[in-house]
This record gives sequence, C-alpha cells and structure tokens, in this order.
Amino acid sequence: MKRRQFITLVGGVMWPLAARAQQPAMPVIGFLRSASLTDVAYLVTAFRQGLKEADFVEGQNVAIEYRSAEDHLERLPALVADLIVSLNRPGGNVTGVSFLANEIGTKRLDLLRQLVPNAGTIAMLVNPRTPDIEAERRDVQAAAQAIGQQLIIFDLESDRDIEPAFAAATQRGAGALLVSAGAFTNSHRERLIAMAARHAIPAMYSLREYVTDGGLISYAASITDAYRQAGLYTGRILKGEKPADLPVIRSTRLELVINLKTARTLGLTIPDKLLAIADEVIE
Repeated sequence: MKRRQFITLVGGVMWPLAARAQQPAMPVIGFLRSASLTDVAYLVTAFRQGLKEADFVEGQNVAIEYRSAEDHLERLPALVADLIVSLNRPGGNVTGVSFLANEIGTKRLDLLRQLVPNAGTIAMLVNPRTPDIEAERRDVQAAAQAIGQQLIIFDLESDRDIEPAFAAATQRGAGALLVSAGAFTNSHRERLIAMAARHAIPAMYSLREYVTDGGLISYAASITDAYRQAGLYTGRILKGEKPADLPVIRSTRLELVINLKTARTLGLTIPDKLLAIADEVIE
C-alpha cells in the first residue's frame, strides 16, 4: 500500500514525512498552529495563495489537515504525533520561513515616541522566556538611554503578572507602553488590549492582530507575507526539491497599523507623518 507524501508546517517550518496510508495518493500538508485557527483565516488564505503560485490548489491536487493547540503549548507534541507517523533525521530535512520580531523593538520605541512625544516614562512588558528577548531588552534600553527616555521594564512570568504590571506602570507615571513580541504576550492579546484600555495608556504592539482587535498601534513583520512565502516553499518541496537544499528564508516585509477609533477614545491625535507611512489605518 502506497504512503502519501506528507509535509508538516509548524510555525513556518516544513519537512516532508510519511503519513497514514490512504487512497488516492494525494500530497497532504499538516498545518499546525500553537494558537487558535478561528481568527486567522487571512493567514490560511495567504498560505493557500503561496501554494497556488506554486501550482497547488487545496482539494484539487493537494490536501491540508489543520490542527491547533489553542494556546496550550503542552498539546503540541501530541498534535504533531497525530499528524506524523515517522520522522527520520529531521535535522537534515528542515527548512522554512522566519520573520522579524524582537529585532525591531527600537523602531517600535521610536514610533511610539512620535505618537506620544510627551510621555516622560514608557513602560515595556516582556516575557523573559521568549527567545531573543534579552537582545531586544538591551537594544531598547540602549536606545532609550541614548535619547534620555525613561524606560521601565516589567517581566511577565505568568498571566498573574499582567494586572500588577499595569498597576505599577500607572503608579510610576508611564505615559505609553511597549508590548514585546512572543508567544506569551500574543496568547494574552485580548487581556493586554483590555488592560491598556482600562488604564487609558497608549500602547505599541508587536502584531497587526492587536490593532484589529482594538489596540492602538502596531509595527511588525507581515505575518501574511510570511505565510504566503511558506506556501511557496511547500509547493517547491511538493515538486521534488529537497528541504535540506532550501535555505531558511526571512520575510522582511514590515507593516505599520493604526486604529483611529482607539486613538480617539484615548484623546490622541495621530501625527500626519505617521498616517502617511501607515500600511493600514482602521477607522
């Protein structure tokens, strides 16, 4: 009995695997996210677009199986096991797409200062277990020090730290807030947005989704572009290219998103120069 070709996509990383034997023999892609799939239809669409550009259309010449850990990272091993039967030498067969995240913290600080120039103190929320967070912390601290900006950094070890961090930031006179990138902060997106609204503090976020959900402003890599690139790479693998021969590529497209409704609620006027460079303005 023939085994289908199977490709697993996890966070933009792909590798071909053997899957459960079924007929007809159609390539299958495992699409696995740590977060929910319910609000990321646009990312799935972007991934499908990349596949289409590589001449693969879901339901016609390729199938996709979707899985989500629903923000419970401990579920990921079981979900991977459900998708995968055998995984041989993954170190030699992994490739994918990465994107800028913590590396642009200093630019977020600059944009936030343009938006709230009178903020004498800016607070920053970070999860210390986020990869590369120490580099972002150092970069943002150095940038703040160079321009004389008071910066207070709060570590969020668990969800219990969120409310005290906002209370402390308010008590210490923070006039604006930076929310760093990472799985922890992203998985608590709705709560962070709600807390920023409750304390009436202008906040700069690390994903477009924060702003579409009611946050004020974000400057981040285009995750949509990264998923499209992942679809293209998957198509190349389906056509026979070896993952080990394909370098991990970096999606470098960045996007600035502003929510005008939230700005009005906060009593903020968005500077014209920010509106002029914004990739998306939500009315």
